[in-house]
Amino acid sequence: MIRTLIGAAIAATLSFTAAPSLAQDTSLSPALQTAEAKNAEVQDFPITVNFNLDEDRDNILLLDLSTGERVAIRLMPQWAPHHVERIKELTRAGFYDGVIFHRVIDGFMAQTGDPTGTGRGGSELPDLKAEFNMLPHVRGTVSMARSASEDSANSQFFIVFYPRFALDRTYTNFGRVISNMAAADAIARGEPPTNPTRILQASIASDNKPQAMPAPAAPPAQQQAITLDMLNNSQSD
Repeated sequence: MIRTLIGAAIAATLSFTAAPSLAQDTSLSPALQTAEAKNAEVQDFPITVNFNLDEDRDNILLLDLSTGERVAIRLMPQWAPHHVERIKELTRAGFYDGVIFHRVIDGFMAQTGDPTGTGRGGSELPDLKAEFNMLPHVRGTVSMARSASEDSANSQFFIVFYPRFALDRTYTNFGRVISNMAAADAIARGEPPTNPTRILQASIASDNKPQAMPAPAAPPAQQQAITLDMLNNSQSD
């Protein structure tokens, strides 16, 4: 009788302890699957940028500045496909031509893309859903500006001067300067600048548009030469 009771108790204990273990394994399965999916996504995510100006020219944005310089930006549709599509659409429509860099903070970034020059304007197209990614905001990063809402990016973007990792996963990183970062460094500072740097022309490299150059400065007005007759006439008066 005693052996029977002990055997029943052991069996009950084993069945009781096995159940939570089984429940725990079941509850972890979705999390493990999610983690595996994320790892696969990261492995397939391109983290390198092609700096070759002759390759994949349909994903190179060219900014011809009022300083006479041309800046090349590699667009990364793998990082933010809808943002890159928007930049290309507005560029080919001439939206950015003549637009100033209205907010330029030394040691931080240069922002443009607002035709009103106030920082409150944008295009007539609808705002974009955020496409935040794991790419850090390093020197030369090109990222989309937005308002307080995560889904409010429209046309404005900024070029990062120095790393700002606080922006990671809160602003959509969609490209990188691949040529002439020195020209970006030279963009006039201010909010807005007194004499702002302007985008004379934005184009996609595959469209093969020649570089737009600033108009030559008007020559200074020539002063009329003073002759002896003029002096004599003046004295006679």
